[in-house]
Amino acid sequence: MTRPAVFLDRDGTIIEDVGFLDVIDKLVLFPWSVDAIRACNRSGMAVVVVTNQSGVARGYFSEAFVDEAHRVLSARLAAGGARIDAYYHCPHHPEGSVAAYARPCDCRKPARGLVDCAARDLDLDPRRSFVVGDKWIDVGLAQAVGARGILVRSGTGAAEIRRRPDLTADAIVDNLAAAVSWILLA
Repeated sequence: MTRPAVFLDRDGTIIEDVGFLDVIDKLVLFPWSVDAIRACNRSGMAVVVVTNQSGVARGYFSEAFVDEAHRVLSARLAAGGARIDAYYHCPHHPEGSVAAYARPCDCRKPARGLVDCAARDLDLDPRRSFVVGDKWIDVGLAQAVGARGILVRSGTGAAEIRRRPDLTADAIVDNLAAAVSWILLA
């Protein structure tokens, strides 16, 4: 039986957005992330990270580094009793400098590829799910898969709202903690 999920953007939503996270020492959890993710875990929803990592296509870091960053993030969350069920990342960018990754794809948000893979792998129902992120592309992903989209003001979210006040989301909230509160009441 399929279950709902909370699909989370990584940079600017769970951790501080440092531009391109290319050194593990730059990985800093927002203070609310552990409690928010733990609340999702307790609700029975899957928690899945879906993140564009164009730094791979640009040659700034490798996919192995992305995987290592996710292992470190998981360990830090686990120390507080929180868990990410799976990570999916898009390493592509059409203007990348690494030939193997320099191309259009169906996994770069707001395209639906990452969510489709997660839904297939984890038996998830995107139409009963939520996408939380600090960019309009995250809301666009939610719309593409029939989920509810929540824009957080943390990270670049506040600037996104000013840049495109004509766009809307199912909810616009301060951070992941507020997003999870909204989700649990929905």
